[in-house]
Amino acid sequence: MPGTPPTRFVYLGPEGTFAEQALRSVPAAERGTRTPARSVGEALDSVRAGDADAALVPLENSIGGAVGVTLDEMAEGEPLVITREVILSVEFVLAARPGTSLSSIRTVAAHPQASTQCRGWLRDHLPDAVVVDVLSNGAAAAGAGTGEYDAAICAPIGALRHRLTTLADKIADHPDAVTRFALVSRPGPPPPPTGDDLTSLAVYIAHDRVGALLSVLMELAVRGVNLTRIESRPTGEALGRYVFFLDCTGHVADVRLGEALQGLRRVCADVRFLGSYPRHRWAEAAGERPVPAPAGLSDVDYADAAAWLARLRTGELT
Repeated sequence: MPGTPPTRFVYLGPEGTFAEQALRSVPAAERGTRTPARSVGEALDSVRAGDADAALVPLENSIGGAVGVTLDEMAEGEPLVITREVILSVEFVLAARPGTSLSSIRTVAAHPQASTQCRGWLRDHLPDAVVVDVLSNGAAAAGAGTGEYDAAICAPIGALRHRLTTLADKIADHPDAVTRFALVSRPGPPPPPTGDDLTSLAVYIAHDRVGALLSVLMELAVRGVNLTRIESRPTGEALGRYVFFLDCTGHVADVRLGEALQGLRRVCADVRFLGSYPRHRWAEAAGERPVPAPAGLSDVDYADAAAWLARLRTGELT
């Protein structure tokens, strides 16, 4: 039923990963059921099929960039919408079974992205250890827990779940790295505007039009809509055919963003609305503030202009 709070959550698994840690920061998920999925596609298809109310999947990382598989899944198949974003600090630890010393470590299990982000620490502290690629941070922790590997690079939640001892924390070369996750549900009324919202879109440009991408950007710029992110992904139709993913400040209920969406609908081959949702409170903690509407482009300005035009159409010239 529309408006019913979600109680059944699925996330990109396995257990003990950053995705689980991010999901547990959502109050409703902490009270509901949480089921790991084997892939982003499986998580989103569970929502589409009605087996879950919402899925938490990664969107982008401040070091590795956009998560292409999530963008592709959001652009294809039955529509889904983002209802919330979660931004999580990525803190890697080196963990091992109790009693293990740093000097005794010969093998370290790690997801390739994790070992890449901890390359400097490994070079300085475990130069002779062999790093073994595994499928996830959770799998790394599980392997260390069973003794298959001497240690693991994993999330703190993974070390805790598999009863590992943390030998070193904050081992990433970029201590301020974060990952942005999206909580995704079946289409329904978006969360109400908060005054500090984001709207996500997948935009297909008309390839037979000169300046098609510029037209997209102009529809936003002339209405004072701030574009915070743009990513391109191939559509798979032919070489050089792309879908553009946009994050804009504002909410679909805002007049200026609503008019921008109408403009995009007119000039684009297709537009898929991916949701309007509150920005994560991390943005405010990092010193970011909502970008105010430029002069003449607030909802009050739009309402005043619309009322003036209505008077003109009825013969009133004041």
